[in-house]
Amino acid sequence: MENLDLHYICTTLGNLAGIPIRIFKNRELLYYYDLVRLPKDPLCVYYDEVMAIEDHVGYFITNHFHYYGVVNSGDVKLILGPSRQVAANEQEFKELAFRADIPSEDVEDFVNGMRDLVPMPFESVLQILCTINYIMNGEKLELKDITIYDNEQSSLKELLDRQQATLRMEALSEERGSHQEIHNSLSQEQLLMDFVRKGDTAALREWIASAPAVRAGTIAGDQLRQMKNTLIVSATLVSRAAIRGGMSPEESLSLSDAFIRKCELLNTPQQISNLQYHMVLDFTERVEKIRRGKYPSRLVLDVANYIRHHLSETINTDDMAKELYISRPYLSAKFKEETGETLTDFILREKTAEAKRLLRYTDKTATMIGSYLGFSSQSHFSRVFKKYTGRTPAEYRKKYE
Repeated sequence: MENLDLHYICTTLGNLAGIPIRIFKNRELLYYYDLVRLPKDPLCVYYDEVMAIEDHVGYFITNHFHYYGVVNSGDVKLILGPSRQVAANEQEFKELAFRADIPSEDVEDFVNGMRDLVPMPFESVLQILCTINYIMNGEKLELKDITIYDNEQSSLKELLDRQQATLRMEALSEERGSHQEIHNSLSQEQLLMDFVRKGDTAALREWIASAPAVRAGTIAGDQLRQMKNTLIVSATLVSRAAIRGGMSPEESLSLSDAFIRKCELLNTPQQISNLQYHMVLDFTERVEKIRRGKYPSRLVLDVANYIRHHLSETINTDDMAKELYISRPYLSAKFKEETGETLTDFILREKTAEAKRLLRYTDKTATMIGSYLGFSSQSHFSRVFKKYTGRTPAEYRKKYE
């Protein structure tokens, strides 16, 4: 270890992998190499979680399915990432920039830099970590020897009071005796998929709170593989239901793939059941944000999808109409006819809903949130927020503190 040139190793690996790499000693950054030159290291958002990894080799997966790999040797910590198998969309990069406190004038450079990071299969990142670990610690590890550090799994239940729901969802896939071959009830499956398709999160939570103990048929020889296979089947079903509910096929299938890849990395029934509940709720919430009215038209769904992917911008109806291949006057008139509200009202309601979430669950200032959501000034943001909620941003935050 003393004779190793870690700077050389990191520079070479950074050039080969195309993703950032760092060396820390006693939590002090000694070396950072970034081929794409990001204006700020995105690790800052997940610094505490990643630094908490103490195993020789470990990894952390973010809520947007970026992953960081870690190798520890004594008081030296090498951190690789972020990377992701499928490139994220621009809105996700902008949300990351917001959480990292990137100055507004640097956001475009940050987004472009993140977009330029080389997508890499997770297994390839793990192989790199195993190689570095052998160099630094003289220890030969295989992929199955590497454990996950995922703080999100424990925070999900705490954040949304999911303990009871998690136990109920576990019952969906747990075997009750080796000779039982009881399959999921078709009616219950259809009911669950209907919640996803309609984006009805309230009904989903109510159903889960008193869900019947539906059992999966045997699709694997051991419990862990059984639960993983059940989640994979569930991912296929809910992604298709979400597409029928208006979610874009590309987004839905990419999200499904990401959940399946994450499932394969887990090692306990608790983690898998927790992830399964999170997956179903995540798809349902996304569809809920897209849909307007009980039976939204294709136009309304397209508008909602467009707004979701441009929340942090000043949304221009001319640009929206151009992307949807229709004229702006027709778009405005048809949307008003079908929903009973103007495009402007719809856009501002969506931005206000996102502002409420950020005020409740982040420590960002109202000024930062307003700027992130594309408002021209803090006063404009406050006026809009009060119009749709009846409270100023400060009053709203105080209520939920």
